[in-house]
Amino acid sequence: MREVLHRGIEPEWIDYNGHLSEAYYVLLFGFATDAVMDLTGIDEQYRSEQNASLYTVEAHVRYLREVSGDAQVTVRSGVVTAGAKKLHLAHEMVVDGNVVATEEIMALHVAGEPASTAPFPEAIAARIADLGTVAPDWTGRSIKLKQP
Repeated sequence: MREVLHRGIEPEWIDYNGHLSEAYYVLLFGFATDAVMDLTGIDEQYRSEQNASLYTVEAHVRYLREVSGDAQVTVRSGVVTAGAKKLHLAHEMVVDGNVVATEEIMALHVAGEPASTAPFPEAIAARIADLGTVAPDWTGRSIKLKQP
């Protein structure tokens, strides 16, 4: 996993319990996805010139620890798997050396109008491969309650 984001928490992101509100974990993970897109070449210029982008089609967030308003957060990201048109990303949010949240997403490469799935260009596929990581043990889970 590679560090792709490091920043502080905005005061308006703090909820009535005095901690980072759940929506802002997702915002920070979204910033990390944007950073991964830039690293792979799916940047603003590519999106504009090629009329192509990544669309997140599924996400799973785990909230592991509370984050205070004075925290500095780091997000580490990696590509768990990739296909011709798909990308499975893992993000870990870290504060003071502790993983406080994780997110995994499935994203599709789309192009055209209307947008439809399209293969990654070779240069982008190579950059995606460079971001490959061993799948963290927390990926691939689903939410399920045990029945009594």
